[in-house]
Amino acid sequence: MMNKLVNQAVNDNRAELSRQFASASPFRHVVIDDFLDEEFARSLLGNFPVFDESLAINENGEVGGKAVHEKIADLGPAWQELDRLVASTGFREMISGITGVAGLQYDPDYFGGGTHENLHGQSLNPHVDFNYHPLTRQHRRLNLILYLSPEWDPDWGGSIQLHRDPYQRPDDDEIVTVTPAFNRFVIFETNEHSWHGFKRINLPKDKRHLSRKSFALYYYTETRPVEELGAEHSTIYVEEHLPEYFEGGMKLDDNDLQHIRNLLASRDRHLKRLYADIQHLNTELNLLRVALGIDEPLGNIKPELNDSVELVILKKQVELLRHRIREFETSSSWRITRPLRALRRVFSGKTGS
Repeated sequence: MMNKLVNQAVNDNRAELSRQFASASPFRHVVIDDFLDEEFARSLLGNFPVFDESLAINENGEVGGKAVHEKIADLGPAWQELDRLVASTGFREMISGITGVAGLQYDPDYFGGGTHENLHGQSLNPHVDFNYHPLTRQHRRLNLILYLSPEWDPDWGGSIQLHRDPYQRPDDDEIVTVTPAFNRFVIFETNEHSWHGFKRINLPKDKRHLSRKSFALYYYTETRPVEELGAEHSTIYVEEHLPEYFEGGMKLDDNDLQHIRNLLASRDRHLKRLYADIQHLNTELNLLRVALGIDEPLGNIKPELNDSVELVILKKQVELLRHRIREFETSSSWRITRPLRALRRVFSGKTGS
């Protein structure tokens, strides 16, 4: 199946693609044009799902300009065939051969993946992705993106950008830009510095019936190199910098003012989400404290060096259990029943206090 659906040149050039991936900057990646058989790629585009607002709820619970369809098998035979392809051992071994990442695991739930459609006005701030699968707890290792827009001009925005450090000003950052051309396939590693995003899509008025269409797939492994391990986190965003042309004393036109409003709105959305996350975590910590019978806040429990949260809680549970045993042993009921317990040990043939 793989030989029929994937362009034969991909297999033939695997060694060269591997070299490109390993030597790429600002982090390991490779761009492969004409990745799928042309007819198969066209069939995927022809059966691409229509934009569904119910699938466009962003991280702040609002309808946005990006729709994500994770249930690939519901999209018809062509997409079911793609699903079987990316799940197959042969395809995963081919990707391992290109990237050097062994033991790749397919995610049947396409958590965060599937079809992505971005409309005019949509952007994606530079970010690093979540690093553990929320259900399997596997390590997220590779992002694979297939672009399916039949027509795209780089001047329209929407090109994926790979960053060395988006906290730096653009002139001090290293940025690689890749246009989302039809049937272009991008593979890049997922780690603590694989920053990526895209600039706001700004389509001409006569092109606003178009959209940025893609298919995203993430592969996982059971383990990863120790030097790549990081604390578990969700997606981490870096807000866009104010453009360099803004300077003191300049007169703002309507576009400049709207740009500033967009930047502030984006920051407000992320702050709102983060505050909600903090509230949720504090609620869960308090519920856990009550469930464990801990009188002091969990934050006041000082872990030993390298202790995990789970180990801290376990130690606290042991401490509480020992305390309750001491209370029981010193209680009046324990002292009163001591002779009876001693008599029982005599009849049972056991000795000891």
